[in-house]
Amino acid sequence: MLSFSLRGAILALAMASTSALAADHEVKMLNQGKDGMMTFEPAFLAVAPGDSVTFLPTDAAHNTHSVLSPTEGASWNGSMGEKVTVTLNQEGVYLYQCDPHLPLGMVGVIQVGKATNLEDANKHAEGMNTSIAMNKERLKQYLDQVQ
Repeated sequence: MLSFSLRGAILALAMASTSALAADHEVKMLNQGKDGMMTFEPAFLAVAPGDSVTFLPTDAAHNTHSVLSPTEGASWNGSMGEKVTVTLNQEGVYLYQCDPHLPLGMVGVIQVGKATNLEDANKHAEGMNTSIAMNKERLKQYLDQVQ
């Protein structure tokens, strides 16, 4: 039988190795990117549960705001020009936007593990498209990358 202190050490080591496997992904908030003006880059991201995503403003006029998360999934609402890091533990699809540039199609999609709420994400995207005047195709293109 393992002693209490040895069991504790093994548990601590297991937890440390699990967190060491988590990755941090960066998403830039851009005035001009590969998808055109006012875009997140990358705008579609597939990550593992436990990974974090850091949103990096390249201009003070951008923010990142989650508008759909899976049940019990993280949500966030960054201020203008604020760097935001969020850890995504819950599997599913997350939709986010830059609030002032939503009419220009500044949106993004993150898939964490299995796309457990893809149907909800597609329905929510339909509603979001009524607020997008330019680059309406972006959100659908990003959602089409979800597997």
